[in-house]
Amino acid sequence: MLFALMCFDNDDGLKTRIANREDHMAYLKSLGSKIVLGGPYTSSDGEKPIGSLLIIDAVDEDEVKSIAANDPYAKAGLFKKVETLPWKWTVNPPQDQ
Repeated sequence: MLFALMCFDNDDGLKTRIANREDHMAYLKSLGSKIVLGGPYTSSDGEKPIGSLLIIDAVDEDEVKSIAANDPYAKAGLFKKVETLPWKWTVNPPQDQ
């Protein structure tokens, strides 16, 4: 089942994000195909990252929450808010969806 993991940075989170990016990316890559797609939310000019969106293929919401809690960004205290919702890929899904 697919889930949207929506994470919103603290207002002063850019330094935390930069300092932990390498570990964050390594962690996400270690999850393989569990991470369907992802990337940062940005400021209105498209320059400053202000949050993250991940689409995760997981058994249930508990698995998504575990993935989120173990992310180096979360461990470093980057996020002020994290939300998880079931998600259905309806527009331009991959052929096997």
